[in-house]
Amino acid sequence: MIVRERENEFILIEQDNHAIVSGEIMKKWMGSLFHGKKYRQSVDYATRYHDYGWRLFDQQPFWNDHKQAPYTFANYPLSPKTVIYTFGIDEVEKHDPYAALLCSRHYSRFLLHDSSTAAAAFIEQERIRQQRIIESLEDFDTDLFDFHYGMLRLGDDFSLYLCLNEPGVSKENEHYFFQNGIALPKEPGKEVTEKMTLNWSDQHTVSIRPFPFEDKVSVKIIQKVISKKEIMRNGFIKSYEETPYEEVEVDIVPDRGL
Repeated sequence: MIVRERENEFILIEQDNHAIVSGEIMKKWMGSLFHGKKYRQSVDYATRYHDYGWRLFDQQPFWNDHKQAPYTFANYPLSPKTVIYTFGIDEVEKHDPYAALLCSRHYSRFLLHDSSTAAAAFIEQERIRQQRIIESLEDFDTDLFDFHYGMLRLGDDFSLYLCLNEPGVSKENEHYFFQNGIALPKEPGKEVTEKMTLNWSDQHTVSIRPFPFEDKVSVKIIQKVISKKEIMRNGFIKSYEETPYEEVEVDIVPDRGL
């Protein structure tokens, strides 16, 4: 679950809904800028379904007693988190092994600096999966795969930018993840990774530079807004289940500034 906290309420965005936004953004990536075109569908699938494992869990999200707030994807307990990761990658692999390879790398990266037994077991499990999938591919190219993984990561980061920030926020008040921009995919054969700068022009428009998409990108962020009083009165899960979804529309356009 992606969570923003206001003074009197929480804004909650389910991980799978965030992934839908990731997929909608990256589907518009300019064809002439995509390397390894035969893998385009796999990359799009990985981006759209990279958080599929959270889909059922986020229907009844957990409450963090210590924080007096919902658990987020960042502080969710590790043992159930690795179960969620594994299930999601398994489901993606049933449809597209190359997409699963991308998702496996994505989740393994999150736990590389975690010294716990659960993290080590997950990383080893995914190392074996990755090796198996790579060996099944006839023409695996490390540089090309790195570019494709950069596409998945860009889609994830871009959607998180939309979900973790209040619409229309000023640059100095953005979530700290994004104040220096987000990484663009590393071009095959190049050593330098460039960055994309993003700014909220207003509550429904984000301007970016460079602009690597075919045209203006329009997305809908599906979220729930739950008052803290409602949670105190009815409990968190009941409040979440009874709160209707709402949509926030955002357009992504080129930054016309200098």
